[in-house]
Amino acid sequence: MMTTKPKVLVALSGGVDSSVAAFLLQKAGYEVTGCFMKFWQDSRLGRENPCCSPEAERRARILARRLQIPFFVLDLKKEFKKAVVDYFLSRTRLGLTPNPCVVCNEEIKFGLFLKKALERGADFMATGHYAKIKEGRLFKAKDKEKDQSYFLWRLNQTQLSRVIFPIGDYSKNEVRKIAQKAGLSTAKTPDSQNLCFLASGTSQFLKFNLRQKPGNIIARSDISGILPAIDTAGEIIGRHQGLGLYTIGQRGGIGPCLFPKFQSQGPYYVLRKNRLKNLLVVTRNEKDLFIQEFKVSDLVLNLVKHKWPLRVMVKIRSRQKEMPATLSPVLNLVKHNQPEKIDQFLVRLDRPERAVTPGQSAVFYQGQELLGGGIISAA
Repeated sequence: MMTTKPKVLVALSGGVDSSVAAFLLQKAGYEVTGCFMKFWQDSRLGRENPCCSPEAERRARILARRLQIPFFVLDLKKEFKKAVVDYFLSRTRLGLTPNPCVVCNEEIKFGLFLKKALERGADFMATGHYAKIKEGRLFKAKDKEKDQSYFLWRLNQTQLSRVIFPIGDYSKNEVRKIAQKAGLSTAKTPDSQNLCFLASGTSQFLKFNLRQKPGNIIARSDISGILPAIDTAGEIIGRHQGLGLYTIGQRGGIGPCLFPKFQSQGPYYVLRKNRLKNLLVVTRNEKDLFIQEFKVSDLVLNLVKHKWPLRVMVKIRSRQKEMPATLSPVLNLVKHNQPEKIDQFLVRLDRPERAVTPGQSAVFYQGQELLGGGIISAA
């Protein structure tokens, strides 16, 4: 009796991870097709996106020939520019520090790419991400150093039901050994740094693509953990070149903007950005950067039943260790004492953390499972 092989469209980036993903799926009996995605880049910056350069495409084509699988290129420049780049610029314009990889995963790699896969008759799509899916739920990868679940918190159940992560149960060393043993040309390809359209550096990209509005740098000294609400109470020590060029906790790159008489009094750290007054607030006391509570919006929580408050482990940066915390809704009372729709949630850390940054993702875990996440809205 003949059975039909399940069809899967694999996102081939020209790197070892996606190559081994395709190889493992083929070995497991899937009918594999490879696809290389082209994203938007700013040609003025003189550096190609490492994730979709001509060299990366060449490696992907060679890999497809080696595996004897169909291969095609998907041009998503226009869609990528609108969904990812424009989002990044709009959030940065508001004084936030957004994470474009999270949006790219939701809208492009597991949004538009998945749609294209299903339109072509595929049953599934697959990538070389280090993560696991079990019964429609997302878990950390075996390799904790390479785990990419942090960037996948916005994927929904519909998307996860059609996605395969073939290398989630392997370490990076094991993936390279598989590639070498299988004779894959990408076995020694260097790891991608996931810089994509920001490969030339965030500051340079923003200088080309976002109109900068210089303003005053306000120094707050000897705050000792109590922050006055009026930023203008500090001392003007220099001029910043545009709020989008700075991020919370930043130390380097502030000095050249300071008046000479203040340069010897540093170092200074970026404490916050006041967009309404166009002020960059800095401090000499690094302890001022540590906070214990912050709010998140756009919460995605993959739990059927739960009670508030919810005990979680949280990451506020992809490379950071998880921290124990309590997550609870923020109830805002309106007229007649009727609670309005909950759109803000409070995260209280068990211990203070440095440089919690509005615009970045706060991602929640219980054990190995990713529960969801939200966008840090206020710290």
